[in-house]
Amino acid sequence: MTAYQDYKPLTFHDAVPRFRDGSDTPRAYLERCLETIAKREPVVKAFTAINEAGARAAADASTARWKAGQPLSPIDGMPVAIKDLLETKDMPTQMGCDAFKGNFPKRDNAAVWALRQAGAVILAKTVTAELGGSHPGATTNPFDPVRTPGGSSSGSAAAVGACMVPAAIGTQVGGSIIRPAAYCGNFALKPTQGGINRGERLATSMSTHGPHAGCLEDMWQVAIEIANRAGGDRGSIGLVGPSTLPAAVKPNRLVVLETEGWSLVDDATKAGFEALLKQLRDAGVALIRRKDHPMVEALEQSVANGRAVCNGVTSWENRWYQRGIVDNDPAGVSQRAKATLAKAEAMTPDDYRMWLLARENAQRIHGALAQLGDAAITLACPGPAPIWSGDVPGQPLAPRPTGDFVFNAPSSMLFAPVVTVPLMSVGGMPVGIQVMGQQHEDARMTGLARWLATAVKPVVA
Repeated sequence: MTAYQDYKPLTFHDAVPRFRDGSDTPRAYLERCLETIAKREPVVKAFTAINEAGARAAADASTARWKAGQPLSPIDGMPVAIKDLLETKDMPTQMGCDAFKGNFPKRDNAAVWALRQAGAVILAKTVTAELGGSHPGATTNPFDPVRTPGGSSSGSAAAVGACMVPAAIGTQVGGSIIRPAAYCGNFALKPTQGGINRGERLATSMSTHGPHAGCLEDMWQVAIEIANRAGGDRGSIGLVGPSTLPAAVKPNRLVVLETEGWSLVDDATKAGFEALLKQLRDAGVALIRRKDHPMVEALEQSVANGRAVCNGVTSWENRWYQRGIVDNDPAGVSQRAKATLAKAEAMTPDDYRMWLLARENAQRIHGALAQLGDAAITLACPGPAPIWSGDVPGQPLAPRPTGDFVFNAPSSMLFAPVVTVPLMSVGGMPVGIQVMGQQHEDARMTGLARWLATAVKPVVA
């Protein structure tokens, strides 16, 4: 375990000059990752499979390309881990679910294919909460093993936070990229809906792929290399932007969102966030809150039931798929997942239509705020990662064992791009903040996050 105050993230972009001059190689970089994995994985438990032989072969091929001056991309040789919801041709895809134990389709998800085309080293599969839901896997928080790493991209966030890999791919329908990133001290991008081609993962209308990384340079490079090869979802223009990290963008005005999560924030986290906002005001950034403008209040009200909207829409869209899994293997699915399915099966088509209307209304109001501020800023989680020691036999199941996605639901239902930035620590644990833009402003939000990461002194609360 590494104390967060002493944390230095693992990065890849700064190794590239050494690959060019021959003082380092992708194979040597990989071996350092494997050494860290051997040391930390027994406690962190981020992975479901590690393909050491395949990774070494890919790293050797990358080393030869750098030596010849012919890398495939700036991430050629980067070890990347893949959430175990996404198919990989060389490792099983078991989705954190006993019903899929041994599932091995032997094909690549679109994003995985694109990473290989860019020369990335696909090293491992990471633990996901069961079926991308809320039933947790074995992964622990890299800064305190009694705490959750978040979910459902638990292993992806923890693997980056533990410096075992410089980048990993997660997925989100409610808060599954941004919340675990916030708990594990990562930078992460939840793209505009449809921004990165989901391949076989097109089941739900709010699912997205996005990278976790130890720095913004690696986060953006992974995302844009995927998008430049595999594009976005069908019918979507996909992620667009510069071929390297966007330039820093200082905002003139930021909308400060409280969301339905504000009342759940502990005093220390709230004080830390206010201290961060003071730094922004001191830097000349105007802050607009719900009391300052009726349109901000309208947006706050439109996302005030964001958790319910995300849960309602996604549960309905997953119900037939998950019913088939349960019918085929009842013992292979957790009671927590079965309870979620039961709630979905109690819904009617009109219930689903009402959630869609609520989502559409919120998106319309959010679009109207485009001229009011350069972005929205808010917490990425209600506080430090909660302690999780498992369900208690005979007691009701814990409702949110991987933490509360209350601060992430708005961006998911708005289809908006979000970047989380590790700018706070509370009680010695990371707490992320996030900046959210209008749809297709992914590059701009990354530039804004870049400015924040350099202009704002990290807050310790």
